Formats: sequence, structure tokens, C-alpha cells
Amino acid sequence: MSLSIGDKAPAFTMKTDGGGKVSLASLKGKNVVLYFYPKDDTSGCTAEACGFRDDMPSFGKIDAVVIGVSRDSVESHDKFKKKYDLNFPLASDETGKVTEDYGVWVEKSMYGKKYMGIERATFLIDGKGIIRGIWRKVKVNGHVEDVLKAIKAL
Repeated sequence: MSLSIGDKAPAFTMKTDGGGKVSLASLKGKNVVLYFYPKDDTSGCTAEACGFRDDMPSFGKIDAVVIGVSRDSVESHDKFKKKYDLNFPLASDETGKVTEDYGVWVEKSMYGKKYMGIERATFLIDGKGIIRGIWRKVKVNGHVEDVLKAIKAL
């Protein structure tokens, strides 16, 4: 499924670290930064998570919610969050439904071997549930700043 800016964001409900739950419906009225990353505690994913962590005061000032999503278990998220003192929820898409709905479960290639995995991507969803920004094949450096700029421009 290919999503575009202006589309209604696919609904979701996922378990989060700490035994919680998050759904798009529960975030109505808020700007939501839904970022998908391949795996807890790997170099790029850690750098991206720490970037969002360090800029959380800026996101809070503009009433934006940041949610990290991977297919890792809640237990893995708990360890990752604690290790890096992450200050936003990590959602577990263990069934893969959300990564498929958002079109980020893709064929990847490493050292000539093909496999399925999460494409690093971020979706900016406004308070009405409409997608206002999409970043695919995210490069970590400068990404958090780009997302903040986009929210401020809404």
C-alpha cells in the first residue's frame, strides 16, 4: 500500500513499552510523529531514537507526540528504552499489520542477500488523522530537525 500526503492515516492500536497501549484514535487533536525503524539497539536506530529523545522539549512545545515503531517485542522495547533513557513510547508491531498498512515492510538487500524488513520511514499525522508529511528511506542525520520544521509549518 502506498500512502501519500493528504491521505487518511491508517488506524492502529499497538502495545507499547511499560505494558501500555497506543492508538491513533486516542491521539485525535494532536500532531503525531510515527517513525518506523528496523531494530532496537542497533547503531542507526539508536542514533535516531536518541535524536528524538534529545529534541522532545521542542516537540512538547508544539503539542506533538512521537512514537517509535518496530516489530521488536515489548520486552525488547523496555530494555532499549531503559538503556538510552528514551522519553517517548515505543510501539510493538509484532503482527506486522501496521508496518504493512503504512507500506514500510519491504524487500531489502544486504551483501547480496534479499530479505523482508522495515524501511526507515516517518509519517507526520495531523490532529484530524491526515498524513501531512512522509519521509522514506530516512537518513538519520538532520532527520529530527526536518520533522520539527514540517510540524511548525502546519
